[in-house]
Amino acid sequence: MYLIGMATGIFGESFVRGSLIVAGDATQTAQNIIRSEPLFRISIATDLFAYTSVVVLTWALFVLLRPVNRDLVFLAVLFRIAEVATHFVATLNSLVVLRYLSGGEYLASLDANQLHTLARVAVSAQGAGLNTGFILTGLGSTVFAYLLLKSGYVPKPLAAWGVFSSLLLATYAMSVVVSPAVGKYWVVAMAPMGVYEITLGFWLLLRGAAITSSSVSAA
Repeated sequence: MYLIGMATGIFGESFVRGSLIVAGDATQTAQNIIRSEPLFRISIATDLFAYTSVVVLTWALFVLLRPVNRDLVFLAVLFRIAEVATHFVATLNSLVVLRYLSGGEYLASLDANQLHTLARVAVSAQGAGLNTGFILTGLGSTVFAYLLLKSGYVPKPLAAWGVFSSLLLATYAMSVVVSPAVGKYWVVAMAPMGVYEITLGFWLLLRGAAITSSSVSAA
């Protein structure tokens, strides 16, 4: 789920939106989306699939880490489920974008420039919603990584990196709310988290969790 969620998320946000959205040019962005509407719709579907995979991932981590600390694992689940809900709502803005650009008769009172501007605002609203959800992503991942560190299920340096990168993501996302200019440093915050999730995903896939009787005695 770590690997699937990462792959689908990168496709929707980086590959599709990165190629269609033109910063500072609402009209060009609108034209790109209209010309590539099927691709844009596919990106919405892959986003929704990615968020659904987070639900499955959260359930799996809950089952894995429940013996370590029931209270903390439940807190982590709450953070991640709230994240998914936030991201699902944010993705509705992409459907709003398509409504603005649909050419429907009910939009006749607005001219093309106004519709393009409204569509661009909806795109920005989705980005703001995703960033807000990343606060919850970071907090939930921090708790899960701490439990992995405590359990010894995975190498401790990897789990410790998870705590660091997750806190970094949450701090970055909150900082963007306070000062939008921080957003230009997104790579600094996202890259460590990407390394953690990909590495952990492959580790669990190929090696599995090193569960022993002592690792679950903390329950």
